[in-house]
Amino acid sequence: MDGNIGLIGNNSGGINNYFENLEELTEDDLIIYMYGNEQKMYKVEKNIIIKDTDWTYLQNSKDNKITLITGAKTNENERRCVQAVEI
Repeated sequence: MDGNIGLIGNNSGGINNYFENLEELTEDDLIIYMYGNEQKMYKVEKNIIIKDTDWTYLQNSKDNKITLITGAKTNENERRCVQAVEI
């Protein structure tokens, strides 16, 4: 898979809260993405709060990156967005 891989998940209130610690990621942290027999590694470039209507971070890209989005714990009209580039 090339381009921008976008994943959206829960950070609370469910059985599988895969993104519950997303806010703790910092610049240069590593994310390992596994899909089937494929594995890619990404380095975090940003961990920001965006408006719930802002989907620009999920747009396709020529760069290989991964974008993780979940709810912001402080405001229901905001989302946490972590974006990382493949290394």
